[in-house]
Amino acid sequence: MTTAPIQLTTERISATIDPHRGGRLTQLTVDGAPLLVGYDDAAEVLAGQRAGEVGADNAGEVPATGWGSFPMVPWAGRIRHGRFSFDGSEYHLPINHEDHAIHGVGFTAAWDTAAVDPRSARLHLSMPADHTWPFGGEVAQRFEVDATGITTTMTVTATDRPFPVSFGWHPWFRKPSAVGFSPTSMYRRDDDHVAVDELIPVPDGPWDDCFANTEPVTLSVGDIAVRITSDCDHWVVYDERSYATCVEPQTGPPDAFNVAPRRLEPGESVSAWYRIAVE
Repeated sequence: MTTAPIQLTTERISATIDPHRGGRLTQLTVDGAPLLVGYDDAAEVLAGQRAGEVGADNAGEVPATGWGSFPMVPWAGRIRHGRFSFDGSEYHLPINHEDHAIHGVGFTAAWDTAAVDPRSARLHLSMPADHTWPFGGEVAQRFEVDATGITTTMTVTATDRPFPVSFGWHPWFRKPSAVGFSPTSMYRRDDDHVAVDELIPVPDGPWDDCFANTEPVTLSVGDIAVRITSDCDHWVVYDERSYATCVEPQTGPPDAFNVAPRRLEPGESVSAWYRIAVE
């Protein structure tokens, strides 16, 4: 199976997917205009700012968490200090962001290309069964473009062992001039900058927070009106960067293994989808 980049196109929409670089959507263009912060965009920002401005560990590096639209699986957001308990055992995931484990194992993995045609692609990932993620399991992503956008579906399956699961996507949109977002509540964050099991009224931004939301989110990116929908009911919005805003649908809150655990039994699957559409 190949890991070469994949191009999906319709008359207006062009999507580039890179299985080798975390199974991510590296760019989405509408009538030739890019909607996402690409790798080169992030590198340009990094070159002009201190390394920490885009979350890199060393000057000159573009972090895998800082561009395109990548899958967060088998957990989304932070796991506090990388620690959680499951079925009576304690687990400690590798720390990869400040003092926490963030965004799972899929965004740095090389995915296999299972199928491709001009308008759709399917990727597959066998998750590890080691210190980075001890449970194994399988993940499938399907990307499908049409006349007005792209729909991505992710399915997670437990194989030999049960495990906790929370997943979603992390798109970096070029800075919008307007955002339409009407969540019902927000998860409070504590001094560790991690969500806790307490919903509070939505404050004014800027945000790096998780919200309860079931409504579409709209963005104005240049002259393009973008509408983001999903069957996920948790959304993280990160709009603290001057060059980008992240709108991240996910199946549970950050630190879900401790805050709102969901388990998969061997042979059981769970799926979710999100869609980026334009007018």
